[in-house]
Amino acid sequence: MPLLRLEKIALAFGHHSLLDEVNLEIFRGERVCLVGRNGEGKSSLLRIINAEISADDGSVWLRPGMRIAHLAQDLTLDTDESVFDVVAGGLPGIGQLISDYHQAAVQLEQGSDAAGLQRLADLQHELEAAGGWQLEQRVETVLSRLDLGSDEAFRTLSGGWQRRALLARALVSEPDVLLLDEPTNHLDIDAITWLEEFMVDYSGALLFISHDRAFVRRLATRIIELDRGQLTSWPGDYADYVRRKAEQLETEARHNALFDRKLSKEETWIRQGIKARRTRNEGRVRALRDLREQRRQRRDRVGTAKLQLETGELSGKRVFEAEDINLAFDDNTVIRDFSATILRGERIGIVGPNGVGKTTLIKVLLGALPADSGRIRRGTRQQVAYFDQQRDQLKPDVTVMDAVNAGSQRVTINGRDRHVAGYLQDFLFPGERLQSPVSTLSGGERNRLLLARLFAQPANLLVMDEPTNDLDVETLELLEELLMDYAGTLLLISHDRAFLDNVVTSTLVFEGEGRIGEYVGGYSDWLRQRKQAAAVTPVKPRKPPAEKKPGSPDGPRKLSYKDQRELEALPQQIESLEAEQAVLQEKTSNPAFYQQSQDEITVMLARLETVTAELESSYSRWEALDS
Repeated sequence: MPLLRLEKIALAFGHHSLLDEVNLEIFRGERVCLVGRNGEGKSSLLRIINAEISADDGSVWLRPGMRIAHLAQDLTLDTDESVFDVVAGGLPGIGQLISDYHQAAVQLEQGSDAAGLQRLADLQHELEAAGGWQLEQRVETVLSRLDLGSDEAFRTLSGGWQRRALLARALVSEPDVLLLDEPTNHLDIDAITWLEEFMVDYSGALLFISHDRAFVRRLATRIIELDRGQLTSWPGDYADYVRRKAEQLETEARHNALFDRKLSKEETWIRQGIKARRTRNEGRVRALRDLREQRRQRRDRVGTAKLQLETGELSGKRVFEAEDINLAFDDNTVIRDFSATILRGERIGIVGPNGVGKTTLIKVLLGALPADSGRIRRGTRQQVAYFDQQRDQLKPDVTVMDAVNAGSQRVTINGRDRHVAGYLQDFLFPGERLQSPVSTLSGGERNRLLLARLFAQPANLLVMDEPTNDLDVETLELLEELLMDYAGTLLLISHDRAFLDNVVTSTLVFEGEGRIGEYVGGYSDWLRQRKQAAAVTPVKPRKPPAEKKPGSPDGPRKLSYKDQRELEALPQQIESLEAEQAVLQEKTSNPAFYQQSQDEITVMLARLETVTAELESSYSRWEALDS
């Protein structure tokens, strides 16, 4: 028996139909990912399920007594409450009692009178009577997991931290159906990983929208796609969906081509001269009318975005050279003893928890923020284009067209002069949307508009702070291809693990206490290198074994001649492997390493893994023989 059922749900805004009599059932234990392009109506579908808006037609059935929680894509809560109160508010009924008890306990710690002590005792009694201690502990656990300060004012948090608090509010009630709209936006990788683990063990049903491919691959047990008003279910994981969707699009294109050829043939026949009209078959005429109606009702798939980047002049070979950079705010050390050299053409990923100082590092490198100590040399002929996380460059009251080039009707892309309207069509903005204010755009549309504005500027140094939020998967993949072919230098802050793996050549990782490590490759490469470093531990000197009687079962075993020769040869073999490992590690840590062909990179990385494995095996064998 399903937890919820949608039957023939229809929704339209004006003449644009978002949902065209769609059906859906969700069962307990399912983790269903809703995919589709920006503006297709995915968020609207979640809001219908949560009874926030009403469908134009159709019905929504929920199992009696079922609880639903919803994390919306946009921040809508405006309150002076503390984070604890906001999160506890996700518990219907008892949430207010838990909040009151927490506030009374905080006031008592700060010093309170007998009346305050009595109020705390009364609230404690009410909690016990309502069985609320377990729920209070659940609130504390979720706050801790998401690294939220319980007594901070919700209003004072940044947008990313407010979203994290609202995520905690949705999780704390442990609903039967959990609706999450882009839950990974503004979360750091540690929080995303925790959320994945939490949702894998979740006993209810999950319906979520996400363009984080690593997140979808980890969680989804079924994909449902909203495309041109229709909802299609794809059982299986994300990889199955991608493969089968490509096959389906190919079949659809073939069928449409055959249909259009037949329609064209019939249109030619009906337009023939007097002789044809005199002898034409009325049944064939009626069939042509049906073909015309089918073609009119067919909703063609929206085209693919065409991303082009206006490349500036060539910058100097050395873009940045930082030496012993330190920066602290009061007692908080943000950057400690940071040294690095960034060369032209490198694509650098910057990874770390929210609030650790990633954007601050960018500002220090660009000279927008002075360091406390150290020296930074900046290269010559730098033309910087900056994609800011908060989209502050977009004014809400400006039209879409005027936002691209400060009101100018023309843009120049790679030496070609173009009208802004045609340029925006490459970013999937139809003509009727060009005079709409920016404030009416969805999150994904705003990101596409900001990319259009950014790519219209000549730049040889591209700085992108969380560019992947709200972008659909197709646009993400196009952006990846564009950045991989970019001839300039890229500094990229992102929590999208798949995007980092596909784009960057090296990664700067905030490792705590202001220390920043530099690693070759993307996020997965960093994980692998970190595990290897943790696995390499010095061999501890062994204590000499106690003397035992020769011939006893536990006595020392005399090595064979073959084992003795192997033991004598192992130190030289280990020394040779260590030397080769050091040479390979030095080569792969050079930023120029990833400028080679893919075959050369693959061969050398494979050899490094082989040498490391042989070295570990030799150490183990030497220890076994020596003992």
